Amino acid sequence: MQLEDYFEFLDPDDIRIKGHRIGIDDVIKYYLDGYSPDQILEELPSLNLEKIYATLTYYLQNRRQMDAYMLRLAKWREERYQESLANPSPLALRLRAIKAQREQELLNLK
Repeated sequence: MQLEDYFEFLDPDDIRIKGHRIGIDDVIKYYLDGYSPDQILEELPSLNLEKIYATLTYYLQNRRQMDAYMLRLAKWREERYQESLANPSPLALRLRAIKAQREQELLNLK
């Protein structure tokens, strides 16, 4: 089995672990945060150590490309976050209104 067989390359910026909805970026992020493979397994229990080691091996063999991949994902997530702050969904607006109403009710009780 080749290393790439462990992954689904859905898009240049969407690489998943085959058979899972988990992206390789999730495993890599834990690794870069200092987690051991066993600790990563605790955080992502639907994986197994073989897939975690395959992901880490792929990362280490393609570090420059994977670091660029991780940077693109981080930028994309930040853009989405900023967009959601600037243009909140109707649900987010309703939740904010409910929260504000509850806070006001608590203040009125004091």
